[in-house]
Amino acid sequence: MTDSRTGLPSVPSAPSVLSAPPGPPVPPGPPAPDPVLQGLHASLTDPVLDAMNFLNEVVSRFPEALSFAPGRPWEGDFEPEDLSRHLRAYTDYLEGELGWSRARVRTQLFQYGRTNGVIHELIARALHNDEGIDVPAEAVVVTTGAQEAMLLVLRALFAAPEDTLLISTPAYVGITGAARLLDLRIHAVPEGPEGPEPDAVAAAAAAVRAAGGRPRALYLVPDFANPSGTSMPLDRRHRLLDVAEREDVLLLEDNPYGFFSRTGGTPPTLKALGGRRVVYLGSFSKTALPAARVGYVLADQEVLAPDGSRGLLADGLSKIKSMTTVNTSAISQAVIGGILVESGCRLREANTAATDHYAANMNTLLDALERSFPAAERDRLGLSWNRPDGGFFLVLNVPFIADVKALERSARDFGVLWTPMDSFFLDGCGNRQLRLSCSALDPARIQEGVRRLAAFIDAQSSAPDA
Repeated sequence: MTDSRTGLPSVPSAPSVLSAPPGPPVPPGPPAPDPVLQGLHASLTDPVLDAMNFLNEVVSRFPEALSFAPGRPWEGDFEPEDLSRHLRAYTDYLEGELGWSRARVRTQLFQYGRTNGVIHELIARALHNDEGIDVPAEAVVVTTGAQEAMLLVLRALFAAPEDTLLISTPAYVGITGAARLLDLRIHAVPEGPEGPEPDAVAAAAAAVRAAGGRPRALYLVPDFANPSGTSMPLDRRHRLLDVAEREDVLLLEDNPYGFFSRTGGTPPTLKALGGRRVVYLGSFSKTALPAARVGYVLADQEVLAPDGSRGLLADGLSKIKSMTTVNTSAISQAVIGGILVESGCRLREANTAATDHYAANMNTLLDALERSFPAAERDRLGLSWNRPDGGFFLVLNVPFIADVKALERSARDFGVLWTPMDSFFLDGCGNRQLRLSCSALDPARIQEGVRRLAAFIDAQSSAPDA
């Protein structure tokens, strides 16, 4: 006989005078937990941290299903040979426009780079051209995706236990997950049909103070938000800036979708309107190349150090980054830098084809929903959806619990995937809502996907436990 735990020959124990008579063999239970792995951070059991991995897992399990789940960019214009062209455009810029020697270019591409990034000047130029945002290049910190930008900003700004992050909800799970990784206090601000209501932000700030906290910052996506697709009109943006000034709250403006209007444009960003009251988070994943994983944060706020010296918030973010990712990949930055150079640092114009694609897709999705669910059918089912002015997403309100179990049935039996909305909320809401993303599909697949979705919704609504 061998010991099942060690694989070594088992040694019979000496009989005990207190032992019970031998009975049937007891199958071995699960091995005891390794004490080294006990006591991991509580956030690792938070469902929010499972949300992104879960969607990837479901997609891989049902590869034949049409997927409205991921917010992936359109790949229609991507070609493998483009990468070498972008890289060449950047090196030509360094050697030609900046006059760098070949040795200096080689070091720029092959070595560890400046912690704050090496394409900060090009980013600052593009933001001036595309958004009317004017900040010094030294205020730009280039990050490994916008997700790192969120983590850096939260770590820098939230210094005391009472500091509280206000989050416009439903919210992108990345910000919620980052806050929980850092053990931050968070407070939901319910979103309306036109984004966060300024009076609700003021009320949330008051509630946090009444509970002994300090409202430090509000995270929001003013243009075509993920997951809801909502956008803030200009007057609401001005009102929100007034509230932020009055309540001494910073605004963390995340803007990955702002180029992609289907109705002819968007109001100015909060950063363009509000100056240093706004910390601006940006990404090239949707507007240039998702695989590059390059984002940035504009942090031009002046910071007073304990010794009385003054500097930019960007300098503090650089210190944190030096202890996490050290620096963003120089190769990834070079590819993005080439895209910026080729576009004349005017990415909005360079994204015209993508903008047209996303607008056509959203129109196709809305039209397909109207055809599949005419007014009488919507009334019968208790079904509704919003009509975003652009971006990747819309939200469908359904008469049943739209949870993981329902998603599995939808994928297995009807061949269509979507995203449950409950993981985007902080308070258990959204369990009768689902998010549809139309960014990565072509019109024919959108129409077929809605046909399958309609069959699933009809069947699910008729189920005994609906």
